[in-house]
Amino acid sequence: MTDVLIVGSGPTGLTLACELALRGIAVRILDGRSGPHLESRGKGLNPGSLEVFARLGAAGRMSAIGTRGLVLRKYFDGAHINDTPSGDGLLIGQWQVEEALRERLADLGVRIEYQAQVVGIAQDTAGVTARLADGRSVRAGYTAGCDGGHSSIRKLLGIPFEGRTDATETMVIGDVRAPGLSRDFWHQWFTSDGGGMLLCPIPGTETFQLQASPEPDESGEPLPPSLESFQRLFDRHARVPGIQLADPTWLSAWRVNVRMATRLREGRVFLAGDAAHVHPIAGGLGMNTGVQDAAALGRTLAAALTGPASDGALDAYEAERLPAAADLLADTVGRHERVMAAVREPGRGTEAGMA
Repeated sequence: MTDVLIVGSGPTGLTLACELALRGIAVRILDGRSGPHLESRGKGLNPGSLEVFARLGAAGRMSAIGTRGLVLRKYFDGAHINDTPSGDGLLIGQWQVEEALRERLADLGVRIEYQAQVVGIAQDTAGVTARLADGRSVRAGYTAGCDGGHSSIRKLLGIPFEGRTDATETMVIGDVRAPGLSRDFWHQWFTSDGGGMLLCPIPGTETFQLQASPEPDESGEPLPPSLESFQRLFDRHARVPGIQLADPTWLSAWRVNVRMATRLREGRVFLAGDAAHVHPIAGGLGMNTGVQDAAALGRTLAAALTGPASDGALDAYEAERLPAAADLLADTVGRHERVMAAVREPGRGTEAGMA
């Protein structure tokens, strides 16, 4: 029987798998997707996450790819207004973080099993049985749901995901090339008509991550993301002639979601990362908080597997990370509100959100 079954192979699940495998704990990691993605998604690691990855033996791979000290260049109505240091973290695309963690796991003899969707969970005093969509069953001592904001594990457990979704506040996001645009800066534009857009170079690639408020259609509804729409948004905000966006590899839309699981443990099953909390992307805290969740859960499960698995020991994870999730939501909501205020009040400076 596997010691720990991990469902989901994003940064949270991969970090947890490394934490446990390094301690000699048998792990199995499942993912319902067909394979890895190449989408920038989250794009910044803070010092706390880098400390975790250094202990896991993965920080060197990430530092070799990522960029430090990138300057945030701000513009208003196309004119450069100021430059701001982006902080002491590492700029790196989420897919690159995941790739480095998969490589570290391979060193430890662990590989992700794709196309393995969990559709049922049953547990007893000795362990957890996960039923897969293809009819197989997997038995483990403990299970960790690290499968994102739409977590099947959370839903199977019946754990409420309380909060709100604001359908009126939307954003388009994607990865595109912008030949001719300087990759020495993280560009942020504001316009006097209340618009805002970010273009951030993803290191080791020719792409930029684009974030912007979507274009409205004739009835005022947001248009879906497309290369043509991204180009119109760029022309409106940047006002830099001759730059033609190209080669979109990821196009997505996002709504403000502020939600948190009411509990992080149900018997021998735990939640971590976006499965436990979702929030506005301002501040770039999502991927980093998931990494810290994984580090804490790794400590908890290792203690339970190598010592008395009392409820007190198992409850330590929730006691530590549930308040951290509440603080995360409050922090990111405040950051998002300040960014939106800056967009609504042209000329105000604002902080950038490392997502």
